[in-house]
Amino acid sequence: SMAEGAGGGPRLAELLATGRRLWEEVETGAEPSSGAPAVQDKVRQGLDALQRAAAMVAQLELFSENEELEEIASADMKYLLLPALLGALTLKQVDLSRRLEHLESARAHFWRFLKLCRSYGLGSFHLPPSSPPGEEDDGSASPGGPAAQPSLVAMASSRQAKIERYKQKKELENRLASMRTFVECGQADEDQIREFYKLQIQKWINTSLEEIESIDQEMVILRSRDAVKQASAPPHGTSRQVRAPLKPFILTRDAAQAKVFGAGYPGLPTMTVDDWYEQRSRQGVVSGQSAPQRAPGITDEELQKQQQEEKEEEEDEEALQKARNWDDWKDTHPRGYGNRQNMG
Repeated sequence: SMAEGAGGGPRLAELLATGRRLWEEVETGAEPSSGAPAVQDKVRQGLDALQRAAAMVAQLELFSENEELEEIASADMKYLLLPALLGALTLKQVDLSRRLEHLESARAHFWRFLKLCRSYGLGSFHLPPSSPPGEEDDGSASPGGPAAQPSLVAMASSRQAKIERYKQKKELENRLASMRTFVECGQADEDQIREFYKLQIQKWINTSLEEIESIDQEMVILRSRDAVKQASAPPHGTSRQVRAPLKPFILTRDAAQAKVFGAGYPGLPTMTVDDWYEQRSRQGVVSGQSAPQRAPGITDEELQKQQQEEKEEEEDEEALQKARNWDDWKDTHPRGYGNRQNMG
């Protein structure tokens, strides 16, 4: 094979085999939780092997957008699967704080795999958009617009398509299982090897299409959750001292985020924390007295902690006072008092 002749040696084949074996162990693993350290170790090792293999494939220029499938040596066809396997293992990572990043990276791997299959004329399918919906900002189909409510007919036909896909998938898996031992024992001829890899590629095309669909759905949920968090987090230190009325705006961490949020909320200006601070300073609101005085040598973290504690004490005090006032009020007013204006 070209890969092995080109100085890759069995090294490339070994890397692919290792990555693949680790993926299969994680996928069919007996560990109840994918978050178990042993499982996550396999995920890391598998990703490492597959990334190194992918780098070698790129270096050897095994595949090109403008060559025919017939031009690929049979033994090299298995390397077409690299980006799909990378996508699948990327999704197995469990660090929630980096979930969005993992979804984006996995989606890019699956998409690259589909694009490659496309250029070799493998499988017949629609290539999904290269970036998740809502990122292109082309103004089409605003969220919650008519496009968000699929018709019953469309839902029925997509359900039909899913059932069809499921049947094909089972059939594919059976054919692959029966051919695998045959190919792995070295009894298969050239044509059978090619057929075996084509079937594997077909299986991964189906998987990639399904994964991209569910990644897009999960990203919508994560993004809207983050947007809610962003919008509801009060800017620090404003609750008490603000005198000038505030126009609503979305506070973002940095300029890149400001760009993202600006798109979804055309009515609301976005500003970064720095912009906000500057604007308030210009209005003379963030005055010297409102900034907590820090003793020399206190770190930001300690200061934040101290502010948090003071705030919590004030809030506890306030809550207690409110509860007391309410109790006093209830003692002197019968239930339903003051609710008389709108009767009937």
